[in-house]
Amino acid sequence: MTTVRELTHADLDVVLEINNAGYPAVPVATHEEMERLIEMSSYRRVALDSGGDVVGFAFALDPGADYDSENYVFFESRFDNHLYIDRIVLADAARGLGLGTALYEDLFAFARAEGRQTVTCEVNLDPPNPGSLRFHRRFGFEDVDTQATKGGQVVVQLLQAPLS
Repeated sequence: MTTVRELTHADLDVVLEINNAGYPAVPVATHEEMERLIEMSSYRRVALDSGGDVVGFAFALDPGADYDSENYVFFESRFDNHLYIDRIVLADAARGLGLGTALYEDLFAFARAEGRQTVTCEVNLDPPNPGSLRFHRRFGFEDVDTQATKGGQVVVQLLQAPLS
């Protein structure tokens, strides 16, 4: 069974529920905000459990998107040809099943097929998200910088993984 597939409109409610349960690792979103993010994303895939239920997702944006995220703006000012991962979220019950790895393998293949030179993202340092940082290190992500966001409420590690 395929564990990763393209997101469909029918997935929106469960994706929103998974996203909001992932707070504070990812921002809480409204239905409208999630729809807009999906529209902006060039990569929008869901992860499925063994029963075929959506239990996670990943979104990534191409350069030049009309997106005011502080972290996306940071990467836009420093990288010309990157794929920016806005979020990857798995339901608690789906952790440890290899679905995050399946999403990232698919995402990296997508980035290469699109001719991207690097994949960019951020991981929270405060509030801390050490599991996510370890996960990203396994995919070759390197430190670029840190920055305070959301008026200083969150500090992130900005990362990039070259696609050479």
